[in-house]
Amino acid sequence: MGRQRSLETIQTAEFVTIGELVRLTESRYSTLKFYTEEGMIPFEQAEENLTRRYRREEAVSRIREIKQMREDGMAVPEIKKALGV
Repeated sequence: MGRQRSLETIQTAEFVTIGELVRLTESRYSTLKFYTEEGMIPFEQAEENLTRRYRREEAVSRIREIKQMREDGMAVPEIKKALGV
């Protein structure tokens, strides 16, 4: 099991993992994994271990945007269309 980075380190990192996004956005892991697989949250693939890396600022902003649209009653297909996915 890998060691966790501190929240302070995560908040200043350029790239974060999906687990760190869970901590930053108070979202469920399964929800973020679904959004990623649906193409709603952009990521980069690190070749050495095939880990998905997310640009922290971009991903957190996108997750907040998605959460707001969900709160406004939009369904996933509508959100994808609004995001241009």
